[in-house]
Amino acid sequence: MDGKMLARLGTIVFVGVAITAAVIEFTRQPEPAEVGPQARQRGDTGDLRQRLRRCRDMGEAAIRDPACLGIWAENRDRFLKQGAQTPDAPDAPTILWPSAPAEDSIVKEMQPVTPPEPARPPVSPDEGAR
Repeated sequence: MDGKMLARLGTIVFVGVAITAAVIEFTRQPEPAEVGPQARQRGDTGDLRQRLRRCRDMGEAAIRDPACLGIWAENRDRFLKQGAQTPDAPDAPTILWPSAPAEDSIVKEMQPVTPPEPARPPVSPDEGAR
């Protein structure tokens, strides 16, 4: 057997193995994925949650219902913990931006600034006579 014949035989075996592996892979059935609950079940089914659901089911009429407005305010307060102060919170709000400048300073800023004239060398008396 010479080298060319051996190379051809090796190529045919390699192609045969590749085709067999591809056929096996394509005929394999995918494993079914585990189906879990879409949403986490919550254990707290309190009165507030029931009232919120009732307001949700009312639709657009809920925005005019004073009971729903109160329920939403209660839920917002519970969520945001209104009135709770952290121990390191400052008493006064921090000012991040300076207050607006006075109107006259804005006018001054808008007026064009004339550049100073360049300094001229002193004139000697004999140059002025010419």
